Amino acid sequence: MAIDSQQVAAGLLQAVPFARTLGLVVSEVAPDGAGGVRAEVRLPDSPASHNHVGGPHAGALFTLGETASGAVVLAAFGELLDRAVPLAVRADIAYHRLATGEARAVARLGRPAAEVRAELDAGDRPEFPVLVEIGPADGEPTATMTVVWTLRPHRN
Repeated sequence: MAIDSQQVAAGLLQAVPFARTLGLVVSEVAPDGAGGVRAEVRLPDSPASHNHVGGPHAGALFTLGETASGAVVLAAFGELLDRAVPLAVRADIAYHRLATGEARAVARLGRPAAEVRAELDAGDRPEFPVLVEIGPADGEPTATMTVVWTLRPHRN
C-alpha cells in the first residue's frame, strides 16, 4: 500500500479547520506492517490549549486523537471518496493521567481495510474502529481512545 503522507496531511488539515486552529501537525502516515495504516499527529505545547492544571485541555486531546484517527481513515480509504463519505460514528476516550508538554497521538486501523472495502462493495455501510494512544513522544500513553467510523455510500 503506497501512502502519500503529505497529501493525507494537507487534505485533512484543509478539510478540518479546527485542527489547524489547534496547530495540529500530521507527522507521519504510513503502512503499519500488519496490512493496516498508522498515523501520528502532534499537538504542540501551548498555554492557549492548556487546562486549569497546566496540561493540554481534554478537548484538545480529544481533537488530537480524533484527527489522528481521521488521518488513518483518509490513508486507508481515500480512494473511495468518490463512492462514500467517511464519518465518525462515536468515540470513547479514557484519560489515565495528566499529560504535559507536547502531546502525540498514534492511531491504527482496528480492522483489516480489505474487510471494510468488501462490506462497502456488498452494498453495506461498514463500521470500523480506529485505536488511538495519546501521550508524550517519549513515554507511556496518558489517554487511550477508540473512534468508530463508517463509510456512508453517496446517495444517488
